[in-house]
Amino acid sequence: MSVRQTTADVVVVDYGLGNLRSVTRGLERAGADVTLSEDPAEFDAADGIVLPGVGAFSEGMDNAGPFREALVEQAEAGKPLFGICLGMQMLLTTSEEADHEGQGDAEGLDLIPGQNVRFSRDQTVPHMGWNELDVTRDHPLVEGVDGEHAYFVHSYYAVPDDENATVATTDYGTDFASIVANDAGNVFGTQFHPEKSGETGLRILQNYVDYCLEH
Repeated sequence: MSVRQTTADVVVVDYGLGNLRSVTRGLERAGADVTLSEDPAEFDAADGIVLPGVGAFSEGMDNAGPFREALVEQAEAGKPLFGICLGMQMLLTTSEEADHEGQGDAEGLDLIPGQNVRFSRDQTVPHMGWNELDVTRDHPLVEGVDGEHAYFVHSYYAVPDDENATVATTDYGTDFASIVANDAGNVFGTQFHPEKSGETGLRILQNYVDYCLEH
């Protein structure tokens, strides 16, 4: 008789940009065994992969270059890939941030087709603080969090090509996608920081760990 796995092995990608300690602690609280990795070869044995991130899109993609092929391969094979903040933006195709910073085009992972755009001049940037999550469609990541609040720090937000890629929205002068997912459901991201979002964030991380175990 097979023994049911009760702990998810999660790899957090260490590419030089991210709240690694906070993310690791949050995932451990959610019941995961966490490995910080600079080696894409370690992705194979993991139940799930987390791509954290803070900072600029171009720098993030440059730093994540050695991981790019492995991340795309794992995602296309169905492994749960969770992008957080900048990590979520990197799941998309492009970002206006590269042009805004005078760095030309910068390509994302293109796992969720779309573009990251800057908040308008009428809005204070960065968007910083607690805001409400409005869940717009079902996904295992958002079970139990509709109407709850999460902690944001960002100046750009995702605009997926397919509106069905939006799992939750948040109002900051405009409704923007605060949680996105691909068609298959295994690639998803949060614009906010679940590791800094109290019980709401912990619930999301627990949902992720459960998803990794089930898939």
